[in-house]
Amino acid sequence: MMIDWKKVDTVLLDMDGTLLDLNFDNHFWKEFVPLKFAEKQGLSIEAAKQQLQPRFKSMEGKLEWYCLDYWSDVLELDIAGLKAEISGLIAVLPHVTEFLEKAHQSPKKVYLVTNAHRGSLGLKMEKTCLQAFFDGIISSHDLGYPKEQAEFWRLLQQRVPFEKQSALLIDDSLAVLNSARQFGIAHLISVSRPDTKQPKKEITDYPAIEDFRELMAGL
Repeated sequence: MMIDWKKVDTVLLDMDGTLLDLNFDNHFWKEFVPLKFAEKQGLSIEAAKQQLQPRFKSMEGKLEWYCLDYWSDVLELDIAGLKAEISGLIAVLPHVTEFLEKAHQSPKKVYLVTNAHRGSLGLKMEKTCLQAFFDGIISSHDLGYPKEQAEFWRLLQQRVPFEKQSALLIDDSLAVLNSARQFGIAHLISVSRPDTKQPKKEITDYPAIEDFRELMAGL
C-alpha cells in the first residue's frame, strides 16, 4: 500500500496536474497565449513563442508566474478572459471525483492548496464543481508565497492548523514536493500523468500515482 491512511489526518491536494488535467494549462500557455500575443503584436506564432518562452521561464517558481494580473499587464492581454474563452478544455482527471467523495466522507480534513490565482481558481471550480469536497481552499496568492518556497508552508500551517507528521500532500510538481519535504510534511505523493495528452513521467524521488484509484484502498 502506498499510504497508510491510519497515519494521515490532513490531506493537502494540489489542483492543476493533480486533480485537473494539466492539458488545459499547457495548451493555454504554450499555444493559446502565443497565438493571441502574435495577433496583437503582428508577429508569426513562432516569433511570439520565441519572445514568450524565455519570459515565462524566468518567472517559474515565483508567485508572479501564477498571477493572471501580472501577465495581463506585461503582455497587454486579458489573461482571465482568454482562459474563459477556452474553459471547455478544463477537465477533472480520471477517478478524482470518487477519491474526493471518499476522502470527504472520512474523518480527515481535506484542503485544496494551489498556486493558482483566484481568477483561475474561480473559473475552474465553476467548471468542475469540486469545491464542495474541501474543508478549505487556499491559494498561494492569499499567503504571498508560492508553494515552492518554505514560507508558504509555515503560513499555511498558521491558516490551517495541521500536524506535519500526519499530513499528506499530493502534487505533480517535484519542486513543490521538495519544498514540503524540507518543511517536514511526512507523507508525499507525486502524480506521474498530470497531462492526459502527454506520456507518463518516470518519477523516482517520490511514490507516484497515475490515477487516484491507487490510493483509495483503506481510505
